[in-house]
Amino acid sequence: MAVDLARQRLLVAALGHGGLAVADLKTRHLDRIVGNLPEPQGVGYDPVTDTIYVANAGDGSLRLFKGADFTPAGRIELGSDADNVRVDSKAGRVIVGHGDGALAILDAATHTIIASAALKAHPESFQLDGGSERIFVNLPNADAIGVVNRTTGKEIASWPTVGHSANFAMALDQARQHVLVAFRRPAELGVFSAADGKPIASLQTCGDIDDVFVDSRRDRVYVSCGQGFMDVLTADGATYRSAGRIPTAAGARTSLFVPELDRLLLAVPAGSTSGAAIWIYRPSP
Repeated sequence: MAVDLARQRLLVAALGHGGLAVADLKTRHLDRIVGNLPEPQGVGYDPVTDTIYVANAGDGSLRLFKGADFTPAGRIELGSDADNVRVDSKAGRVIVGHGDGALAILDAATHTIIASAALKAHPESFQLDGGSERIFVNLPNADAIGVVNRTTGKEIASWPTVGHSANFAMALDQARQHVLVAFRRPAELGVFSAADGKPIASLQTCGDIDDVFVDSRRDRVYVSCGQGFMDVLTADGATYRSAGRIPTAAGARTSLFVPELDRLLLAVPAGSTSGAAIWIYRPSP
């Protein structure tokens, strides 16, 4: 998911529908679905160029749309399994994970690939370090966390995840210089030093983790799980501790915390008695 803050729109890769779902956050209604997308997986929005990026696993393409009216604005062929998208508006870069192990680094102004990072396996969640040129990348099929220089596209380090696997979700705690990696086997949140990858702590979480976010204003971490819960962790010295577990809905794994709105948005799949929905949570206090 991604947000167009100026227009108060939520952009959702509607995998089951084969389209880009657009929700109006002011009226809290579905605005439209931009259809005919082959297995949309990742969405990014660049406010500088007013461009929406949708990565599609079905054909490995990155589709571009104009933010104003959703008209097509380009298509970039990445080969296969296009997945997560990250937009660095300040640097004018868009990074997309794809294939058996690669990050494509695009120039946001020209929409051309300016670098490609070769990885050991298909990249899942990856995060851009705000204080350096590093990209931290989850590589679950290699039981590793890769570190890539986003200027050169070169992998500069690889951290093994010994005893843990299925590392799909990731977040950065910039204040503490921690890389937070959510594992599904076992269901734990691993805390690593951003400096050298040294393990700092491991905390038990709910199962089937898909997303994790840091709320820097409150020193909290939010973890959304397909098991039907959201875990809330709070900072405790150099590590974190549980602050609560919130029941959600089975299969509701994908979420997005938007600091500018101070809201956490949770994608809830359709059930036997209800349709798909976005649940909105307001952190408190």
